[in-house]
Amino acid sequence: MTTLTTRALLLDMDGTLVDSTPAVEKGWTRWCIDHGIAPRTVLDICHGCTSEYVLARVAPHLDVATENAVLDALEIEYAAEATVRPGAADLLAALPPAQWALVTSAGREVALTRFRLGALPWPAVAVVAEDVSQGKPSPEPYLRAAVALGVDPAECVVFEDAAAGVASALAAGCRVVIVGDHVPLQPGVIGRVADFAGVSLQVLDDGLLRLTLPV
Repeated sequence: MTTLTTRALLLDMDGTLVDSTPAVEKGWTRWCIDHGIAPRTVLDICHGCTSEYVLARVAPHLDVATENAVLDALEIEYAAEATVRPGAADLLAALPPAQWALVTSAGREVALTRFRLGALPWPAVAVVAEDVSQGKPSPEPYLRAAVALGVDPAECVVFEDAAAGVASALAAGCRVVIVGDHVPLQPGVIGRVADFAGVSLQVLDDGLLRLTLPV
């Protein structure tokens, strides 16, 4: 087991708190077919990134606002196919509201839908796609979350599953725990978990959070 202390947790959503990969890929694939774009071109780069980031690389000629609306509608259409990762609901219920934030590349309506369908508590601080000028892998999303919580990024632990999200968190100066096995370990990554089933949380007398990871 691995034990660590932190002042706050910053949590990604898709692929981290919620296993939404098949649903996300279904939406992007449908969008690609409608636009005559090879789906693999998008699926290789979309995970953990905002739709603006993807559109700039595969379809810069399209109107971003229009395509964002289409993509958000597709994500909401398939949202019920996503499932909350084991242990995620218990972890969020145990966290003091002032000591965690959601940091997602999804739009606000998509994130709200995922949390509602998953019966997860909506956070006091949520950094979504509309809140940043540069999404992951830029450090901006995680820096904004740390500032909103009033915590130094170095005193935050991030849970992330995608390469873009890990890069964002590390660039912001956070420590990172990887969820799943899609991203290799690297400096700044302090652990890896399959899900949250074996993660335990204790709030210490000094306000710090003590996390125990199963590996």
